[in-house]
Amino acid sequence: MKVKEFKKLIAIALGFLVILSLFTVIINVGISVALGQEQAQTAQAATDPKIAQAAFLAAAIAVGLGSVGAGIAVGSVGSAAMGVMAERPEMASRALIFVGLAEGIAIYGLIISIMILGRI
Repeated sequence: MKVKEFKKLIAIALGFLVILSLFTVIINVGISVALGQEQAQTAQAATDPKIAQAAFLAAAIAVGLGSVGAGIAVGSVGSAAMGVMAERPEMASRALIFVGLAEGIAIYGLIISIMILGRI
């Protein structure tokens, strides 16, 4: 397996992990609101330090892995975009769109961490 293929595979896996975490958090929040237990869980999280520690760890992992995945994705997509812009300057806007999509992975991780920390 080539290094570029390995980097691409890692970026895809980390992006999938961040998106899966986002869906998990959204489903958890939806169930809590539907059952009317959001206030009870917030009060429990404020009194239990183990829950707060786990929440901080989960938020750090979401941001860390999302940023690593975005860095790998932007590295490979950005270098390809620079190559395209060197050969065909009229493709610059399309190439930058792909770089922006790769940066979105880090934003998903940040959103997840904000949602997690908002619950404690």
